[in-house]
Amino acid sequence: EVQLVESGGGLVQPGGSLRLSCTASVFNFESTSMAWVRQAPGKELEWVSTVNSGGTRKFYAPSVKGRFTISRDNAKKIVYLQLNSLKPEDTAMYYCAAGFFTEYSQLPPPRGQGTQVTVSA
Repeated sequence: EVQLVESGGGLVQPGGSLRLSCTASVFNFESTSMAWVRQAPGKELEWVSTVNSGGTRKFYAPSVKGRFTISRDNAKKIVYLQLNSLKPEDTAMYYCAAGFFTEYSQLPPPRGQGTQVTVSA
């Protein structure tokens, strides 16, 4: 059974930074691509970023490219998302997901409880 636990969210001012973490209990984690997705109030789930199993290929939604950085530690089974230059429109519940997703993917329902990111002055 896949278990994902997200943490690191919070309230931050525009322009600020946060680092999100996702601790994953995934069979063969080191062979599994991982992704971050988010859902803002009243909006659909949105893909944010994906990293391949080895951490060598990273993909980003146009809205976050250049501001967010995804990474992973396979030994610890953790996926990170560094959020820089945050904007109010980044406000959302952030979830991690096991698998390879892009902006064209149909996203599965979140498995974890998510971590809330709120960007406000």
